[in-house]
Amino acid sequence: MCLGFGRRLRGVLPCTESQTLPIPKGLTFTQAAGIPETHFTVWSNVFDRGELQAGQSVLIHGGSSGIGTTAIQLAHQFGARVFATAGSIEKCQACLGLGTDKAINYKTEDFLSIVKEETQGRGVDLVLDMVGGKNIQKNIRSLAPDGRLVHIAFLESSVAEIDLMPVMLKRLTITGSTLRPRTLGQKAEIASKLQTHVWPLFESKKIQVVVDSCFSLEQVSQAHMLMESSTHIGKIILRLSEEADKVC
Repeated sequence: MCLGFGRRLRGVLPCTESQTLPIPKGLTFTQAAGIPETHFTVWSNVFDRGELQAGQSVLIHGGSSGIGTTAIQLAHQFGARVFATAGSIEKCQACLGLGTDKAINYKTEDFLSIVKEETQGRGVDLVLDMVGGKNIQKNIRSLAPDGRLVHIAFLESSVAEIDLMPVMLKRLTITGSTLRPRTLGQKAEIASKLQTHVWPLFESKKIQVVVDSCFSLEQVSQAHMLMESSTHIGKIILRLSEEADKVC
């Protein structure tokens, strides 16, 4: 079996061989279903665009989400200091268990103040944000000199009034990306990097796919209700059959 990543076109999801990956040894089909979107997104934005290196620091918003749990584990495994925000004590504990050095409850704590305190005023080298809105200015202020702010979504808003002076003074980079419009060659390049750098981490059990819940296709409405409740940690998977629980 292979995992594919493709671009939807007129109701069809084509997938070339260069975009497919073998399921890592020891994972079930259900676990493997939680890999492609999150790992393609995280690798492309944290390591390619964000250029995160060992010894640097990163602030990951939405740390208990599918993207967040992936980004935390990979950043930790590749030697970065990890800060993550989440919306409850339970979610913060989950982030800590995945490799976060400092988990921040954004409902009761100010991430900017904590990042500044924990880094002796320097700030972090990279911020991965999926919220936008009022976070944007605070993200900019959270960055260290030559830091990078990478946007992958705007759950709050893509529109904000911001002061760009820190961008100039600290030589910051503000960027972002989506995966769907990428060329087949670009997607294939990400797949190749994942197989080289990330697949061994799965097979050595240094990282895991965090699956909150599995539902049958007949339970899709319940799955959406759980997603909208924002109480889940990690991925919500739709399972086609019991065969999906077989270990590869």
